Amino acid sequence: MSGAGVWRPMRADDLPTVVRISDAVHGDFTEPLETFVDRLAHYPAGCAILDRDGEALGYLIGHPWPRDAAPPKLGVRMDSIPTSDSYYLHDIALLPAARGTGAGATATAFVVHQAEVEGCRDVRLVAIQGADSYWHRQGFDYVAADPYGPGSHLMQRVL
Repeated sequence: MSGAGVWRPMRADDLPTVVRISDAVHGDFTEPLETFVDRLAHYPAGCAILDRDGEALGYLIGHPWPRDAAPPKLGVRMDSIPTSDSYYLHDIALLPAARGTGAGATATAFVVHQAEVEGCRDVRLVAIQGADSYWHRQGFDYVAADPYGPGSHLMQRVL
């Protein structure tokens, strides 16, 4: 297989790789293993791995989240995933080998589809590290500035 690869369901044995990808991509915004264990346990339908020829080149994590609630804090575990008509894209991370292949667009389509399956009216995310311009091109609009500190942007795409 060539190109971007395929998004497949995340498994528990993927989690050490997810942490390595997060560390490589997010720097100061990375999260501990426990956060990924938590999200996979509570909402596996929103967790996926970008797989190209058996190699993980990225991951995504999303789940329903109340529109009027602050975005989940980084590294915080949750007791459960709340029912909501809003979907939160918690994280997408792509290694350099996956960038420019269309993987981000297929990840966005995956997340939008999952939100629609859940009956959500929108998808929200926090853009970091200058990614807001990318998300704006993917149909997301600015909602608020600095939810995770300077340079972060809460963004929303209405479905």
